[in-house]
Amino acid sequence: MNASSSDLAPATDPGRIVLLTTSHRVAPGLLSWPAWQALRAADAVLCADGAHPQLPYLREAGIAVEEASPTAQELVDACAGGRTVVVVATAEGEPALTDGLARLAGSGRVRMPELELLPASYDLPGARLLDLVQVMDRIRAECPWSSRQTHEGLAKYGLEEAYELVEAIEAGDREELREELGDVLLQVVFHARIAEEHPDAPFSVDDVAGGIVAKLVHRHPHVFGDEKAETPEDVKAHWLRTKAEEKQRTSVTDGVPLGQPGLALAAKLASRARTADLDVRLPHGEGIGWELLALAVRAEADGVDPESALRAAARAYRDAIRQAEGAGPEAIRAARDGHRDAEAHPSPDTVGE
Repeated sequence: MNASSSDLAPATDPGRIVLLTTSHRVAPGLLSWPAWQALRAADAVLCADGAHPQLPYLREAGIAVEEASPTAQELVDACAGGRTVVVVATAEGEPALTDGLARLAGSGRVRMPELELLPASYDLPGARLLDLVQVMDRIRAECPWSSRQTHEGLAKYGLEEAYELVEAIEAGDREELREELGDVLLQVVFHARIAEEHPDAPFSVDDVAGGIVAKLVHRHPHVFGDEKAETPEDVKAHWLRTKAEEKQRTSVTDGVPLGQPGLALAAKLASRARTADLDVRLPHGEGIGWELLALAVRAEADGVDPESALRAAARAYRDAIRQAEGAGPEAIRAARDGHRDAEAHPSPDTVGE
């Protein structure tokens, strides 16, 4: 270890230990200014991992790094006389060393150096997404099930996860919401990972993210450009105009997925027609389908999502069924008879106008 002017400090000065942590999610060599100051002023810089990604950059900057894995007592001894030793932590964070230092301090028999934990690089918001991409890469390569999946085979899971997310939102369960958002995110990353292997038209999760970033910027000229938007209605007008320019569609119904649930489909078509100021007469016919169409259009005009409204009513119906199941045979028969009577004599409020 190199000597310095700190050798002149009194022998009783226990010195200083700096535990330098870095993030693998930040490019090696991009360290904070306090970290560079600590490295340059140190009497010794140690690292237990000779393959640590930071070492080539530290040495290029003129920092002498010794590959060493001292015990807690050896590190305390190295700091004696007022010396400063910087330990570049490995990915595991040096738990054996920090536990050993804690035991020495707890013994009360050793005068401990000052211990400083110095983060040399910080994760930016969204940095854990890089972990997800890395985990997905490994699962795709090594898992017997995941390595065989296709876009077509995973499609049903995308639908299931989306519905479970909606259920968590409607239930108001914050913990469940966080988990279901993760499940939906997994589907996105999984599909993007599979797409990388396409022989003719591959794309990656970066292409997916880049595409949605470009779309958001383009459709928000009031945020990223010179347009003005004072109200949500102004924002929606910007969105629809830029979307029409991008898609070059010939009908307001273009892009409406016909495979979505019926009530949601009817409400979406009604929304498109209303937004375009089209005076469209509802088609008429016999049967429940036409009645449901009229209800869905009316709900959309009133600002009600018919799918959500029906799910809320269905949950109440489920609770009534469970209550009847727990009330004994007579109550179940009464509930069944009441349901049959309602089917035979429906209320005008339940079948539309």
